[in-house]
Amino acid sequence: MAYRFHWSVIPKDLPELSRGLHITLEITVVALIAGFCLGVLLTLCRLSRSRPLAAFARAYVTAFRAVPLLVVLLGFFLVAPQLLQALLHLPASTDIRRVSALIAFSLFEAAYYAEIIRAGINSVPAGQNQAALALGMTPLQGMLRIVLPQALRAVVPLLLTQAIILFQDTSLVYVIGLGDFFTIASNVGARDGTTVELILFAGACYFVACTVMSAVVQRLHRRLGVAADSMTL
Repeated sequence: MAYRFHWSVIPKDLPELSRGLHITLEITVVALIAGFCLGVLLTLCRLSRSRPLAAFARAYVTAFRAVPLLVVLLGFFLVAPQLLQALLHLPASTDIRRVSALIAFSLFEAAYYAEIIRAGINSVPAGQNQAALALGMTPLQGMLRIVLPQALRAVVPLLLTQAIILFQDTSLVYVIGLGDFFTIASNVGARDGTTVELILFAGACYFVACTVMSAVVQRLHRRLGVAADSMTL
């Protein structure tokens, strides 16, 4: 007997799905902001004249880009919960899964944002930095006021593309039992016998969201005149 879809079950599950969507968006936004800020700092360290700072930034980026995100998530959840609670002075009632996911995603994304920003800085003509020095700016001032703004403008499409990947990767939190949008859709479907409907619905939501964001990225590519393959990470 052929399976019959029951799309009518989806509306009643929307309140539970919305809670999972909140987790997904929270991880995406926090990791995007924290990862970007840390990525800028790592880039400045890597381009600095201080060998220890440059070596640390290079090692950080290499280590996180060489390890799968799944391993990073499990590492923070299984190995570091007591350390996180001690360092952050978290109350016992804190959901360590949530904190672990936020920190793991932020640190992981920082490595990729650092490489994207470094590629943008390398694409800025050297004469810009020389002009800043000629105006009496220090190397750091020239970087922050002249070079970095131009670099960020050039890599906006790449930063947004990485944000799309981040949004998709949030579904990996199922390995630590955190109820994101996809995990709740799967669990509710298994509970109510509507797995096919809810998995397809969740997939459709991801498809629509990523398609819209991809369209925005393509529009920025054309508007800013930046070719996606013009920089080497």
